[in-house]
Amino acid sequence: MGFLHTLTSRILPALLTALGVVLITAGLLTYPGPTTAGTVVVPTPEIIELPSEVALESPSPSPSVSLDPSVSPAPTPEPTKHPKGREFATRVVVPALGIDLPVIAGNDGYPYCNVAMYLTTNNKKSDPAKDDAFGQLGEKRATYIYSHARDGMFGPIYELAIQNHTPNKMLGMVIQVYSSWNRVYLFEVRSVRLHITSLDRAMSRNKEEVWLQTSEGPAGTPGKTQVIGRFISVQDSTKKEAQPKPKPVRCG
Repeated sequence: MGFLHTLTSRILPALLTALGVVLITAGLLTYPGPTTAGTVVVPTPEIIELPSEVALESPSPSPSVSLDPSVSPAPTPEPTKHPKGREFATRVVVPALGIDLPVIAGNDGYPYCNVAMYLTTNNKKSDPAKDDAFGQLGEKRATYIYSHARDGMFGPIYELAIQNHTPNKMLGMVIQVYSSWNRVYLFEVRSVRLHITSLDRAMSRNKEEVWLQTSEGPAGTPGKTQVIGRFISVQDSTKKEAQPKPKPVRCG
């Protein structure tokens, strides 16, 4: 019992925190380009948030999505029937940015191209959610999705946040995350975090959110951009819409 207490109260949290640091600093989601020479300076984290009184809206909403600004976010309803196991993210769409990618489980090496990936510490779908340091849809935690800062992937996030220095333009945009249960979750972008080097905050969230991550520069650039979406609603979708066939490509 003493060993289990030590494992759960000291060793496991330390390992999870170390995992977050390793994933960030080891070049996760590195933007392609020339290697930066000289000493690397870690920029000061910067947080841009949407005021709480701003209405829910998207600059370029999908024609298939209808949002009523007068309706407050509702708790995630339980589906009447659903498959066994966890509800995994399968597709992410940001209509206003032209982002539309299949989502697959994160790998242990360099992230694939042509897809987004969800961050997890447990790839066994039959295991309970409590064994994973990160959330999945419907678990009232943060679903963490990442992709390269390249064209056709999360490049538009990089362009607004880093190249054009206008991360605030993403505030209020709608993020659609489809699931393996053939449902679509709608989120509103409430915060954009720049130059982030830790995953601690994402792992500690206890509400339904989606976190999108991409990189901020060439290989070796410290810090990542995180776009955080607040849950709005969830509705049924179709298998064709929710589960596009991923075609990951090894890239470097």
